[in-house]
Amino acid sequence: MTKETRQKIKDSKRIVIKIGTSTIMYQNGAINLQQVEKLSFVLSDLKNQGKEVILVSSGAIGVGLSRMNLTERPVTIPEQQAIAAIGQTELMRLYSKFFYHYGHQIGQVLLTKDVTDFPVSRKNAVNTFEQLLHKHVVPIVNENDTVSVEELDHLTRFGDNDTLSAIVLELTEADLLIMLSDIDGFYDKNPMKYSDAKRFDLISNISDDILELAQDSTSKFGTGGMITKLNAAKIVLSAGKSMVLANGSNINNLFNILNGEDVGTLFSESLVKGDK
Repeated sequence: MTKETRQKIKDSKRIVIKIGTSTIMYQNGAINLQQVEKLSFVLSDLKNQGKEVILVSSGAIGVGLSRMNLTERPVTIPEQQAIAAIGQTELMRLYSKFFYHYGHQIGQVLLTKDVTDFPVSRKNAVNTFEQLLHKHVVPIVNENDTVSVEELDHLTRFGDNDTLSAIVLELTEADLLIMLSDIDGFYDKNPMKYSDAKRFDLISNISDDILELAQDSTSKFGTGGMITKLNAAKIVLSAGKSMVLANGSNINNLFNILNGEDVGTLFSESLVKGDK
């Protein structure tokens, strides 16, 4: 991969950052307050640099379970939606506290798929994002889990926040999506099983061969996680934009990525023929 291809993301002005539940929650189900504060600090500093920042944050149900001292996810949809309502309130309280500490205001945006599919409500969502960004507010986005359903004639669920983050990039015409997960990037084989797995620096096309590499469903690297990230990358590439998939355990990776460093996997059109 060429340095020029990676360097071009340094010029990104409007950035969508997607954070996964595993990044802000401990394995024991408790909230990782240190990570939430670090994320708020880094995004605040990016704002201070003149960047426009939009955060797509998972974690409502995980935080809700922690708040209610529950160790297992409820089985029924109404129970899950109730836990999401509790968790979303707590999650926004934490973000509000930490961002305010670093001198920035946040605004909550909860979306469902029908909102982004229907032209009038889609336009309203676009206008809301633009006003928040114009007022130098950090929009924090999540799927509206309290009302999202998936029925034959009434599909309101995105299904995952990876897809949602790519759609938010489209809605806001952002330059870059940075997807922080529990993996270092996209590999030629499952790095949790094979020590010789090699990370892709650049992927400019989501080919069938690339999709096949993500079919290992025996771990988080598999269908449950990597396929949705590749589908999000498809949306981003179709929009003519770029996406970086990187590890969220080190929040400072955001600085490194935006400095043009070789962190994670960059999904973008190649500036040099021959790059894959």
